[in-house]
Amino acid sequence: MAPIKVKQSPSTTAQTLTGTTSSQDARLLVRETLRISANLASSSSNAVASVPPVSQGESVSLVDARRFGLVEEDFVDSSLRLICCEEIDGLRWKYVAENDGFGRLKKNSIRSVSLNTRQVPVEELMSFIRSYVVPEGFPDSVTPSYVPYMTWRALKHFFGGAMGVFTTKTLLSSVGVSKSKAIPGAIAINWILKDGAGRVGKMLFSRQGKKFDYDLKQLRFAGDLLMELGAGVELATAAVPHLFLPLACAANVAKNVAAVTSTSTRTPIYKAFAKGENIGDVTAKGECVGNVADLLGTGLSILISKRNPSLVTTFALLSCGYVMSSYREVKSVVLHTLNQARFSVAVDSFLKTGQVPTLHEGNKREDIFSFPWLKDKPIVLGPRFKDAFQDPSAFLAIKPLFEKERYIVTYNPSKEKVYALFKDHAKSDDILKAAFHAHLLLRYIHLSSNGGSLTSKQHEQGHSNYVLSMGDLETRIAESCKMVSTLYGSFKIKAAEQGWRMSESLLNPGRARLVSIA
Repeated sequence: MAPIKVKQSPSTTAQTLTGTTSSQDARLLVRETLRISANLASSSSNAVASVPPVSQGESVSLVDARRFGLVEEDFVDSSLRLICCEEIDGLRWKYVAENDGFGRLKKNSIRSVSLNTRQVPVEELMSFIRSYVVPEGFPDSVTPSYVPYMTWRALKHFFGGAMGVFTTKTLLSSVGVSKSKAIPGAIAINWILKDGAGRVGKMLFSRQGKKFDYDLKQLRFAGDLLMELGAGVELATAAVPHLFLPLACAANVAKNVAAVTSTSTRTPIYKAFAKGENIGDVTAKGECVGNVADLLGTGLSILISKRNPSLVTTFALLSCGYVMSSYREVKSVVLHTLNQARFSVAVDSFLKTGQVPTLHEGNKREDIFSFPWLKDKPIVLGPRFKDAFQDPSAFLAIKPLFEKERYIVTYNPSKEKVYALFKDHAKSDDILKAAFHAHLLLRYIHLSSNGGSLTSKQHEQGHSNYVLSMGDLETRIAESCKMVSTLYGSFKIKAAEQGWRMSESLLNPGRARLVSIA
């Protein structure tokens, strides 16, 4: 409820309010109140600032009420007093009370007068819809990226709901073909096994839990791709109904894994949109939008399916729409935390221009296709010691350079990768510094090997035709240590100014650590 607003009021007559509550009296009261307010507005320029003199018969309390604006001036000499104005969600009321003629207000005489005009049916319908699909206080209660995200999310669920009709129809048709060759009990067992396989897959995939926190965009998009793959396998049962059980089980495993991914990444995404303590409201309205779009897609698909369209063509069109919407959905999310993909964008921009990208720019440039299970990455954080070093002399040569650090950074020329190893007592800032050092070293080596020029594609892929000798590598690492000591502090300050939040778990999800060094 909004704060109570108290205004000064113009005069009215004692006949405005009667003892009845008929609709005629209510309309008269509203009309009279609006007329008086208009008269007061037109004559406000002639009003004097001084307190009006006390008229005969007025009590001191009434004078005080007039002085502090608790009673409107034109209600003083009438039996009707304005108490206050009230506003709730844009709707306004006035509260008035009746005077007993002796400067006091009658008990139980407070009545409300609505100042709201009746909305047209279309506006009432839109207001009703908004109460279900947008959070309270919209748009001030959410971030600007909320609208594009929900738009693409609704479109994705529309295509998903439409696809669900065709996949369900195909599965039931495949079971019907097998019915002539199997008893109903066997058919039921096949369907139960299909669902059971999906639940097992969901349970096994849940152990990837930590990855849902730091690579949620990549996993969300991968989950949607897996969902479409499962739908394609379900449609394939129409071509080979005798393979219903293995195909249906595989499809259900894929779709349940996708469901785990969607559920696990939902809360962090909604949390990024919420302003204040309204994440529950944002989540509820977001799920409502998805359900409404799903129902619309289902209804349209039912109408289309009656025309028996080509299954392949329909699947291709709906899948393209679903995947495109999913990609635009995750790209519209603006997260404040730095995972490895966004950290690479921030460090690369800082080393090139001396500036850290804004939240919107950094999220826009994030590579959605850099899935966490891909091994071909130029920088490896927290690797095994045997992966980073094959030659013990290489380790002994650079070990003194990191005596005061809680990490070791090295470059493997044969694999063209930079490895950042963490010592046992490495803290959050040490891990972030190691990641920054790894990016700087990779860029420095490539710049040196390419004569000072390096394309962005070469930097991302880590390819170079130049093989460093042991002495050159030690020199490059020593120089990079000096550069890190100068630049890392500035990078942290500028990243914080742009609103980025750094977290150890985002850059180091359960990596290996060196417990002791000889």
